Amino acid sequence: MSLTGKIFGSMSRGKAATPASVIARSASAALLSAVVGLTACTRDYTVAYVYATSSSGINEYAADYQSGALVPLPGSPVAAGNTPVAIITAPAGFFLYVINQGDSTVQVFAVASDGKLTSKNTYNTGSHPTAAAIDPAGKFLYVTYTYQTGYSAANPGPGGVNIFPVNSDNSLGTPANLLLGNNPVGVVASDFNNFVYVIDAEPAVGSASPFGQLLAFSQNSTSGALTPIGPTTISTDASGRTVAKGYGAGTVPSAIAEDPTSRFVYVTDRATNQLYASVVLAGGILQAMQNSPFATGLLPVAVTVDPRGKFLYVSNFNDNTVSAYAIDQPTGAPVGSVGSGSTKVGTGPTCLAIEPALGIYLYSSNNLDNTTTGLQLDPHNGTLKNVQNTPFPATGTPSCVVAVANGAHATQVVNP
Repeated sequence: MSLTGKIFGSMSRGKAATPASVIARSASAALLSAVVGLTACTRDYTVAYVYATSSSGINEYAADYQSGALVPLPGSPVAAGNTPVAIITAPAGFFLYVINQGDSTVQVFAVASDGKLTSKNTYNTGSHPTAAAIDPAGKFLYVTYTYQTGYSAANPGPGGVNIFPVNSDNSLGTPANLLLGNNPVGVVASDFNNFVYVIDAEPAVGSASPFGQLLAFSQNSTSGALTPIGPTTISTDASGRTVAKGYGAGTVPSAIAEDPTSRFVYVTDRATNQLYASVVLAGGILQAMQNSPFATGLLPVAVTVDPRGKFLYVSNFNDNTVSAYAIDQPTGAPVGSVGSGSTKVGTGPTCLAIEPALGIYLYSSNNLDNTTTGLQLDPHNGTLKNVQNTPFPATGTPSCVVAVANGAHATQVVNP
């Protein structure tokens, strides 16, 4: 599989790319101005640290509080495993988890007070991992992988989810395992409800067309175990392969995100250029939103929701844009597009992340021109504009991006 193909299989970072432990109320312009002024008085000019995985490791940046511009940290990039494709944060932001697809591992990094990363431990995952999510309590890490034992790219077969317990020092324990369908490519854990959702891109077999499945599970908050809910079923066919069935999720689902209030779930379909949206009902059951699916740009591969839960953003790999949507608060529907609708970024945008401190800077990892783009979103209408000096150089071929707050900034504007 080409690197581009690998990247498409790992775009599940609406949750993974945006630390989702911060829930939101909108800040007024006056409050934002006052907070920025307070920050300036502290002489702390870094509002967040931004990390972009690539074939060369992890690019480390400091984000300027006033402009959102990125400055590479000394010694960047830091080494990672073979072909890192996904990166997420622990809820408090002091640790990162990197999914290395090439050597089938998850790597734990500590975030120092100056933003520098230190590799702590590396753990084996299932073969060819694709995505990861952590529950809001920081107790369990869920890693989707492509091939169960006995299967490979030459002999495609079902994958699964590793369920790693997270220890108090953020090291990982021995994982439990849940077998799933043929190609699980994304996972998200709810902020307020003990539910986990997985997208499974079932490939074309014979004359059958490819199709997507959205699988829903309840989470045991003590063990992390996942139990299918609603129409989700996990079974074994006559050949011994695991078969997963759930909600329809388009043709080739590529990314999944949930809003910070755990009321709405969004899935991009890169084959049909659409966004599928669902309402979370009692018990974690999903119901398709009225008028779903919604149009996106060409080849959508990532989706994220801002920390206030007001706006949704989609990266479109083939037209080098990020699409902006306003979320209708009663229904969850992505209402048209905001401002100009789509904003140009670098070439081949893959992953998206919004820093959780001020919640106004969005970053895109751009796979084909080796850059990281910085955008500023208007917290009132979601409109995007380029930040100063963007795009910013990155080594290797960037695959994903994540941001963590610097110090206490996270409680200043974006606050429950």
